[in-house]
Amino acid sequence: MSKYTVTLLPGDGIGPEVTQAMVKCVDALNLDIKWESMPAGENALGEYNSLLPEVTIESIRKNKIAIKGPITTPVGKGFRSINVTIRQMFDLFACVRPIKTYLPDKLAKYKNIDLVIFRENTEDLYAGIEFELGDRKTEKIIAEINAMSDKKISAESAVSIKPISVFGTQRIVRAAFEYAVKNGRKSVNCVHKANIMKFTDGLFLKIFYDIAKEYEGRVEYWDTIVDNMCMQLVKVPQNYDVLVMENLYGDILSDLCAGLVGGLGLAAGANIGADIAVFEPTHGSAPKYAGQNKVNATATILSAVLMLRHLGETKAADILENAVIKIIQDGKYVTYDLKEDRNDPSAVGTQEMADAIVKEIQG
Repeated sequence: MSKYTVTLLPGDGIGPEVTQAMVKCVDALNLDIKWESMPAGENALGEYNSLLPEVTIESIRKNKIAIKGPITTPVGKGFRSINVTIRQMFDLFACVRPIKTYLPDKLAKYKNIDLVIFRENTEDLYAGIEFELGDRKTEKIIAEINAMSDKKISAESAVSIKPISVFGTQRIVRAAFEYAVKNGRKSVNCVHKANIMKFTDGLFLKIFYDIAKEYEGRVEYWDTIVDNMCMQLVKVPQNYDVLVMENLYGDILSDLCAGLVGGLGLAAGANIGADIAVFEPTHGSAPKYAGQNKVNATATILSAVLMLRHLGETKAADILENAVIKIIQDGKYVTYDLKEDRNDPSAVGTQEMADAIVKEIQG
């Protein structure tokens, strides 16, 4: 038997290409990993008539570790996000997104950024408790709210409910502090909007400070209102270390931070629960680029670095990350988005960049 069996979800659009590049790089480490490829998203509909087939769910449940390519999520219509479904189904409460400068100085907008976002993954507005405009349930909810509140909601409204629980907040805040202690981080910052949402964000902030007291003297801590945090990250991102926040803020700020270090093509992600973890790039499926061997697979490869660290394969993770850094810094065998001029004819394809990383690993 292999030492590790990992569920692999190639995904939609560019997903199969970036996951192929990732597998190539990880296999070069000779770690005795068996890849169990499973369907999810649009590519699963034809054979299974399901976006998330039971066979895929069972594979993740059995192996307890998975890595996936991007899966298409329609905007404003169609099915809910498969990404959100997977996180909620397996209670992957901690979305961990490292933000780090990998680009050479001549391309980097900012130098020496090294921060980590801890995003609560199961609650907030992403819990999916919504009521459609014109639905009888919506009308009833609006009537009940209007009867017990002096803040009146228009009858012509859609309604979304934002749950923030004590339990959900405690475990994401504790995960952020434990990560900071384990990895020698200096500070944890709580990002919120408690000045306006006094009961939901107010609860999140109160619990943050309750737990922070347990780490007094080991980790510095403070809080920042989310809109101010957006400005501060653009001005002085080097001032921040570990950030912990609710679901929606985490989704938005992780993209903002990705922009600070070169874009979503460099942004890795992990979704971690009590006994199951799923790793993924933070970008979308970019269907217009599918099959062109053009896109940057670095985010998926760096997600594999996170996976290896989660498995305890720290040495292999460092080797892979350092090989990625070397190729990006050299700037010769990189995709178009990592060139100074995006039209540079010397840019290589997805698989060719992966081949260069493999060559670097193998010395």
